[in-house]
Amino acid sequence: MNVDQTTFRLALLDAAQPVPPGLLDCANAPAGKRFSVYRNNVAVSLTEALQTSFPILRKLLGDQNFDQLAGIFLRAHPPSSPLMMRYGDEMPAFLQGFAPLQHLGYLPDVARLELALTRAYHAADAEPMDPAVLAELPPETLMQARLTCAPSLILLHSDWPLFDLWRFNTAPSAPKPQAVAQDVVILRAEFDPEPHSLSKAEGAWLAAILSGQDFAAAQDAATALTPEFDLTPLLGLLLQSNALTNLTYQDP
Repeated sequence: MNVDQTTFRLALLDAAQPVPPGLLDCANAPAGKRFSVYRNNVAVSLTEALQTSFPILRKLLGDQNFDQLAGIFLRAHPPSSPLMMRYGDEMPAFLQGFAPLQHLGYLPDVARLELALTRAYHAADAEPMDPAVLAELPPETLMQARLTCAPSLILLHSDWPLFDLWRFNTAPSAPKPQAVAQDVVILRAEFDPEPHSLSKAEGAWLAAILSGQDFAAAQDAATALTPEFDLTPLLGLLLQSNALTNLTYQDP
């Protein structure tokens, strides 16, 4: 007897579901016990993949609560790829709509940060640009120039103290998060990506650059939030982190 694939998948991910009818082993005998073992192994493997991908989320919730959350998540979102490093992409949206955790509104952004760190780690390498190119351009030409960023650079906008939450849960003796919104940029200077806190003006400047706008438009976006905006610290961070790969402009 053929087993319906939807029935099989639902039973595989939910121990409360009965063993699919008609499931036989290689000896043509009922495969209930073997299916139960296989089902347990799948659940354990997926839970471990989520534990690896979301260590801060696990720390914030506690091991037991996180594993319970993982069980609910994996039934709602079975893997769509054989690559476990990609499993969990739906976690931020899942948390956004998960009623029991609505009082912890920062959790979806924490999940986004952890996913971004994984994506940045696996992003393609890119040759950084020579910083001297920037210094050599006249100011009027620079304002019309556009920057290309490394594939490993990821910008996150948050209404929560996202960087402080990450640091408090990863660095010994880190200060407690303050009640302030923080944008975060993920940069990978060499092999391991790291998050860096940005002001809202810095986040607006970088968002404009990532969308293909020139220096002038990016500067306008930043000064609209902070009239005294100074680009120097952010630009220095990007150059030191090998995050800028190319600069294009039209000759006057």
